[in-house]
Amino acid sequence: MKTLSDDFPELAFVDIETTGSNFERDRITEVGIVTLHKGEIDVWEQLINPETCIPSNIQALTGIRPDMVANAPNFEEISRALSKKLEGKIFVAHNARFDYGFLKASFKRVGIDFKPKVLCTVKLSRKLFPNQVRHNLDTLIQAHQLKVSSRHRALGDADLLLQFWNCCISKLGSEELYAAAQSLLGNSSLPSHIDPDLMNLLPEKPGVYIFYGENKMPIYIGKSISIRTRVLSHFQSALSKRKEMNLAMQVRDIDWIETAGEIGALLLESKLIKQRLPTLNVKLRRSKDLCAWQLTTNSAGVLIPELVTHHQLKPGRQDNLFGLFYSRREAKIMLSSIAERNHLCLGLLGLEKLTKDQPCFGYQVKKCQGACIAKESYELHNIKLTTVLEKFKVAHWTFKGPIGIQEGNVVHIIDHWCYLGTAMNEEEIAELLESGEPEFDLDIYKLIQKSLRTITKSRVFELTSKLHQRQAELG
Repeated sequence: MKTLSDDFPELAFVDIETTGSNFERDRITEVGIVTLHKGEIDVWEQLINPETCIPSNIQALTGIRPDMVANAPNFEEISRALSKKLEGKIFVAHNARFDYGFLKASFKRVGIDFKPKVLCTVKLSRKLFPNQVRHNLDTLIQAHQLKVSSRHRALGDADLLLQFWNCCISKLGSEELYAAAQSLLGNSSLPSHIDPDLMNLLPEKPGVYIFYGENKMPIYIGKSISIRTRVLSHFQSALSKRKEMNLAMQVRDIDWIETAGEIGALLLESKLIKQRLPTLNVKLRRSKDLCAWQLTTNSAGVLIPELVTHHQLKPGRQDNLFGLFYSRREAKIMLSSIAERNHLCLGLLGLEKLTKDQPCFGYQVKKCQGACIAKESYELHNIKLTTVLEKFKVAHWTFKGPIGIQEGNVVHIIDHWCYLGTAMNEEEIAELLESGEPEFDLDIYKLIQKSLRTITKSRVFELTSKLHQRQAELG
């Protein structure tokens, strides 16, 4: 009689231990693999030198100490053997997004493209045992009476996944397990170039996703409060929307970066679009030519708009700034437009050269009420100008210094409308505060303004005291 293991390709039950939870910053310390093929079992484990510190809480959890990995090979040294070990096998892991994500990032750093078919045992457990409230590994151990050999060590946890697999066969039969696994391994709405298992790894959490085309070039960057839902919506719309169809035809791979919440996703999306210039995004413009109008008073008491350009521009620190434009041309078009609509004098605004004792051209065509030739008082002209410019006023920074915006377990550091970065602890906050004055970015300014209007005040706190404390320590 044919069994499931005969039908299924070779399975690799995988678990890894790491120095933390961040794919980009943290590193792998151990890999454990149990392979299953036609009833034959093989095991493989390897300690890895992460070439970075192992936090004390991680040491306590895993039992992996620095001295245990000091003489172990680094990831690059074992990468070829590990890639060969996993080649052609279905990658099975618990909360597979974590293990797969770390391995994919690690392989990418050494130039290896890692794209196995992936099966998540959390999703498999949910599908096969829907009445079970929780599906973490400790719950599975208890619910299915799995035998623990070495919890929170890579090979020990990988062996638990093999036990769970065999338990599913015993309780439900191979056919039901096969059907459930196949449904998780496939998705008919996906573009042909995208591995179906990748969709099972996408998190239903906030963050940024990156679509890559040929040669790993980014073609689209987006953000969402649910990465998985948003990515799937792109592909589900491909049959009815030309833009989405174009995207689906070009995409070859997908990466993602989780954030603590919507604010983090918005900030990261804006940053990445400017850095990577994806071809299908509406391009967000850089701020190198940014300018704004600032009102000054001449000797006659007339308010004159003067253009403040990028190098002199310090939004949040300067009063009487209006507009924020990406070019001088945009600034002049805006000022000319409001002058025409509100019967202001182009001559007094500096947009038209005046001849002594002669009216501006606007007065002659009845678009100026004569402030240039004393037919209208300077005081009234000033009032009209300040009134109409009020809605364009650049918000002043009302805090004493930099602030933190709490979002989940991270803090976004903002100073005078500039985004310094995101920190996870006080040391990282201090580093960001000392990193120098960042460049003002108009898109970031708008995002922060909107966020401060909508979030609760309890999530915003001033960091001036922290900065002073740090400066005192450095002394």
